[in-house]
Amino acid sequence: MNPSAPSQPPPPPASPSADVAGRPLLPMAGQAPPMRADAVRNRARLLEAAVRLVAEQGVEKLTMEAVACAASVGKGTVFRRFGDRTGLLQALLDHSEQAYQQAFLTGPPPLGPGAPAAERLAAFGVTTLRQMVAYLDLYLAGDPPAGRRLAMAPRQVRLTHITMLLREARAEGDVELLAETLMGYLEPALIHHLTRQRGMALERLEAGWRDLVARTVD
Repeated sequence: MNPSAPSQPPPPPASPSADVAGRPLLPMAGQAPPMRADAVRNRARLLEAAVRLVAEQGVEKLTMEAVACAASVGKGTVFRRFGDRTGLLQALLDHSEQAYQQAFLTGPPPLGPGAPAAERLAAFGVTTLRQMVAYLDLYLAGDPPAGRRLAMAPRQVRLTHITMLLREARAEGDVELLAETLMGYLEPALIHHLTRQRGMALERLEAGWRDLVARTVD
């Protein structure tokens, strides 16, 4: 299989999104109360500045002061909006996670609805690998302890999605355990190890995912 997938994570959605059943997508930090239009614009401006800084300098050099300077606002504005650096990192992950979820839940096929389940599963892994590589430092910096990591809402969304596709593709065996196994392939720590410590190309990981899916559902 060779499903098409975006070379970069999709742009953030303009409004809160939902899955095909009308359920709201699960953000990284939980559902926040609605904000005024000016507050939404200010938050987006700060996040855009933070994304630029991460792309230019890396996540380790991301500070509240640097974001304030890049967005041409006072440092207090950044602290009021995100609380601290951890809150800023969490918001950055939420920013990218929402668009990523929208793409595989409601976007065009083969990633979104409308393609056979096996093709969607292959496209999902490729897109997830690219999402993880594009934001790998953020995922690693914001990774919670092991006891919480497996229960985080974004991971549960991915796990539920994979489980649904496996069932739709009539995969044999214990589908829930198969889904957990496939999820292991997409963990940020493993992707970091394979790409940065072992020097594997992203294309090799993508091919490996497609092969794994073919062996699982064909």
